[in-house]
Amino acid sequence: MRAMSHIDPATLKTDIRRIGLSLGFTGVGFASVDLGEAETRLMDWLARGYHGSMDYMAEHGARRARPAELITGTRSVISVRLDYLTAAESADAPARAVISRYARGRDYHKILRKRLQAFADRLAIKLGPFQYRAFTDSAPVMEVELARLAGLGWRGKHTLMLSRSGSWFFLGELYTDLALPPDTPESAHCGDCSACLDICPTQAFVAPYVLDARRCISYLTIEHAGAIPEALRPLMGNRIYGCDDCQAACPWNRFATPTREADFAPRQGLDQAPLTDLFAWTETEFLERLAGSPIRRIGHERWLRNIAVALGNGPASPRAVAALEARRAHASASVREHVAWALARLLESA
Repeated sequence: MRAMSHIDPATLKTDIRRIGLSLGFTGVGFASVDLGEAETRLMDWLARGYHGSMDYMAEHGARRARPAELITGTRSVISVRLDYLTAAESADAPARAVISRYARGRDYHKILRKRLQAFADRLAIKLGPFQYRAFTDSAPVMEVELARLAGLGWRGKHTLMLSRSGSWFFLGELYTDLALPPDTPESAHCGDCSACLDICPTQAFVAPYVLDARRCISYLTIEHAGAIPEALRPLMGNRIYGCDDCQAACPWNRFATPTREADFAPRQGLDQAPLTDLFAWTETEFLERLAGSPIRRIGHERWLRNIAVALGNGPASPRAVAALEARRAHASASVREHVAWALARLLESA
């Protein structure tokens, strides 16, 4: 048995939490590997097809709700949060692109993964070798449920993790073989509020706590590889990568404070960029300018598809029409389709 066997569990948790906070995490909590009814809710959500074309969600099925099966030997989970809110606001002008706050800076996967590794290394120095696996939105992990069980907040009606200081934060986990008593989950504090549900441009929420991803703008612009359903295109406005509307509408986010992480600050002017400028990027420019960005993974073709829809929803300016005309004969059938739709929209409104 490792040296920690004689340490009082409460003292050990305090020490682990202190180490995590010293590394810049804004929350550290402890959860058991029993996710209770979360598995039933997950399987029902999958059975209804609300995951759309995200086949990976169904492939792992119930393993998402069973940490000890995903990683043999897991006895407890250390859940962490890292705030990403920046002071910069995205322009509301319809001719400018709207990109989710989390994606305007450096790729959070890399930042969180590196910090989780540093966390594990520090724990190994204190406790001796132990079994662990770090996750940050990179495996079949029910991170919101684990964070809830770890006392980091509660699940909002928009299905995202919510706390008394808002929801602008990332989550990460260390699956460990450490015997750590779980923290007490926090009760929900949404009350009768439905602001997040009411604001959704595409009405993607079937009910409180239930999202039909097939209608969600984040899904449509990031996960969905095919043509965007025509009925939903006008509802997307100028959102070209993700959507923050449900979070921005939440009253709890009035208490959110800007992050101290410089890596999350907007890069390449992504908080104020004109749609036509982004649409003009060649594939090489797209790859070079978005190196180290989570946006890069959708590829240049999907990037152009999304911007074409946004241009079609904007003002029929000569600049917008010219930008679309320049892509009318693009090699991608998908890009051509969305460009043709956008041009038709602008010419109708001209």
